[in-house]
Amino acid sequence: MNQRVFDQVWNEVRREYYDPHLHGVDWSAARRTWRPVALAAPDDRMLYRSLREMLNLLDDDHAGAAPPAVARRQDQLRAPRAAVGLSLRADRDNQDSYLVEQVREGSPADEAGVGVGWRLITDGATGWTPEQDVVEGRPLVLTMIDAEGAARPTILNPRVMEPRPAFVADRTRPNVLVLRVEGFEQGLGRWMGQQLADLAPETDVVLDLRGNPGGRLMEADAVLSCFLPTNRAWATRTSRNGRRIELKTAGGCGGLTGPVANDVAVLVDDQSRSAAELTPAALQEARRAVVVGVPTAGAVLISQETRLPDGGRLTLSRADFVTSGGVRLEKLGVTPDVAAAVTPQDRRAGRDPALEAAVAALAPPRPDRAQAAIAAPL
Repeated sequence: MNQRVFDQVWNEVRREYYDPHLHGVDWSAARRTWRPVALAAPDDRMLYRSLREMLNLLDDDHAGAAPPAVARRQDQLRAPRAAVGLSLRADRDNQDSYLVEQVREGSPADEAGVGVGWRLITDGATGWTPEQDVVEGRPLVLTMIDAEGAARPTILNPRVMEPRPAFVADRTRPNVLVLRVEGFEQGLGRWMGQQLADLAPETDVVLDLRGNPGGRLMEADAVLSCFLPTNRAWATRTSRNGRRIELKTAGGCGGLTGPVANDVAVLVDDQSRSAAELTPAALQEARRAVVVGVPTAGAVLISQETRLPDGGRLTLSRADFVTSGGVRLEKLGVTPDVAAAVTPQDRRAGRDPALEAAVAALAPPRPDRAQAAIAAPL
């Protein structure tokens, strides 16, 4: 099985990667180096580490391989499933650890006192690693280090939890509508159109794309159609064979007859990726929204996923991308108009200074950019 998985990954990169020159990487040499390592791997953790090390040669954040257990959790993301309530992010400085980004309220992790900013150690010596399944009633032994650097061995008992919604509308602030989008998933455009329908002109819109990994390009187009005129060019994609396709807003934001004129802010962070970068970039270039937060991930190549023989998943870039203004965001990301960061201390205290900065950015009287953007000739 290790051989079948490795060979599919290696061959698919060779045949289908968007850059036929593979960024100058000697792919045959990569095969000679990593195939023996993959074939000798005793478990999914070591097999998929060898695949990731080989794919890292491409220097492409969209080139990755997820082991079967991770793929299964991704498939069940919007369904009731056994969980412990942790959102983890890979530690860029240490491949044997993950950082705790969020702890779901009322979850086993919350009840055990796990905190934002803790570190999960996954060196394979002891404890659970993300390459393993999470099963109801089967305790997970986690090797953790808390925010102060103290060892905190933790046992969590998974239980079936309802999924977190992909899209959430927050109307608790006067004259502000906050639209939190976890991913560009099917139905986003329709949902957004419903939230914007009959919105009072004085209501500001904050589109929160923090931590959003991206998703469907057609849903990104639907979101842009909520704020930009139909047939507005917003990007160009270039395939492996050099064919260029200009992307234009198709219209049809959840049944709205046209884009709304309300003022808009878009919240981003360093985990906003792909479509969650293309969207704020397009709105920023059109001068239709103010972007608030920290620079985005710079992972915007157009990717697709394929299943691997063991149930894992390969993600691979199939097309290049530039904005309508000719900017290649890959490795660059979107630079916010207003810088605003959220620290682990803020998260632990329940503060959100970036959201407050977005609301404040829309509060002062400003020229009516929204109407100007909609009325401008194309």
